[in-house]
Amino acid sequence: MGRVRNTLARANQRFSLQLAAGLLAGSTLLSSGLGFFRDRLLNSTYFETYPQGLDAYTVAFIIPDFMFFVLVSGALSVTFIPVFNERLAHHNKKSAWELSTSLMNLLSLAALVASVLIVIFAEPLVTYVVAPGMDEDARALAISLTRVIAINPFLFAVSSVIASMQQAVGRFTFFALAPIIYNVGIIIGITVFTNGINLFGVQIFEGGIMGVALGVVMGSVMQLITSVIGLVGMGFDYRFKIYWKNVGFRRVLRLLPARSFDQGIDYFNNIVEVNLASRFTAGAIRAYQQTTTMHMVPINLIGVAISTAAFPQMTERLSQGRPDLFRKELQTILRVIIWLAMPVAAITFFARGFIVSILFTSNDARPLVAGLLSILAVAILFRSVYHISARSFYAQQDTRTPLYISLFTIGLNIGLAILFTLHLGLGIYGLAWAQAIVAVLEVAILFFVMSLRIPKLFDAQFFHALWRMVAATGLMGIVTYIAVKVFELSSTDQSLTSIIPKFAIITLISFAVYIFLSRVFKLDEVNPIIAKLKKLLFIEVRER
Repeated sequence: MGRVRNTLARANQRFSLQLAAGLLAGSTLLSSGLGFFRDRLLNSTYFETYPQGLDAYTVAFIIPDFMFFVLVSGALSVTFIPVFNERLAHHNKKSAWELSTSLMNLLSLAALVASVLIVIFAEPLVTYVVAPGMDEDARALAISLTRVIAINPFLFAVSSVIASMQQAVGRFTFFALAPIIYNVGIIIGITVFTNGINLFGVQIFEGGIMGVALGVVMGSVMQLITSVIGLVGMGFDYRFKIYWKNVGFRRVLRLLPARSFDQGIDYFNNIVEVNLASRFTAGAIRAYQQTTTMHMVPINLIGVAISTAAFPQMTERLSQGRPDLFRKELQTILRVIIWLAMPVAAITFFARGFIVSILFTSNDARPLVAGLLSILAVAILFRSVYHISARSFYAQQDTRTPLYISLFTIGLNIGLAILFTLHLGLGIYGLAWAQAIVAVLEVAILFFVMSLRIPKLFDAQFFHALWRMVAATGLMGIVTYIAVKVFELSSTDQSLTSIIPKFAIITLISFAVYIFLSRVFKLDEVNPIIAKLKKLLFIEVRER
């Protein structure tokens, strides 16, 4: 037992920023790959034969996810971590553990109450708030699925507090592993539980799409267990108690409402989008949700992963009284994110047909989803940048500024979505146009406020590098377009074994050109990659 504990403690050791970002990016890529596989299985099983069922399954997540985001998610990570780190920086572990255990108990209790309320009020919430446009049978199924998935806010609340503790101290192994395990649970639900469950020859569960919901719950439980294992070696002292007098806990409670409200209105926008999408043809909700999921993959891989890894160190710089180092690191991270996200957005736009074909086997769904993705490709760059921009305020324990900006941009997004879909006749595409426009505007506003708050952040060197990135991406885009035409999908390309190799070749060619152009344009961001390639290929080049 001791040997197992020591092994887990070594696996959960603290990593450097570069290694942590790489681990998070790698786990995000793997989790996203499993997510694509999960969704392909689900779409191929139900999209052509039972699109109403897929819409119902998608709708079932809306209210539980909304409650989780309001009570726990972003509010926890950006308000808890700075205060928790401050306690550790002053070598006050007792206060840090009291803060952690208090927050875990409080949020778990709040989430449990929310889960019970969802079960009770699932019918009016689905019928009048989330999906009023669905037909009666699909709505009844959505209500039943919602009641099954209602346990998620409670399970996620516990695992999220634990994950935030690991993130705060730079221990990312099990933090990175948890979402992968969650996807495995859902895949088991699709491949096993949908066929029904037999016990000693007696069928105790009929299966169907309800089996996928059971897989979701199992995945949530497995994710929680993985997070708990990640506590080994941290010395966490849990108590079934809320320390109301703990100064750090009271400070987090003061910071929490603004960020919770920010998260709530952000996700409220998603509810409005589903509400509008439910008014169109069967399968429209699923098609739009899948498109947003696809465009979020590079955002999570680049913007969220790098920002998450950098955030603890940024807060540490400010707690050390070094705003100069904070500004320097923030500028470096911004440049890296832009340098990575810009070509990814271009590749997504030109190779969208390949990406959609990976997820959908239905020829009826592909044109719609590809059209939506071409619009949302623009948002990939700006949403990636958004995460580190917002965290620059959270590191300064300022949750109000991003809240005010979100209030304006989300209100604008809802207004544009209603205008485009219902009044200008753009249909489901109007939702994507609204998102893309608002993503650009939100980052523009954040950059303006950041330039006032952090002088010399956006200096001439930053903008000069930005223009070189734009030039490199533009030239790469031409090459990507040609490669897409050369490796164009045919009507016989239906399997992953024929689609993925072509997409991989296009992506490799595009990035090779981009790396070469970045080197030509003397962009510093490419140097670590060149150094890694030289080391990998055992090439020794004498610098002159």
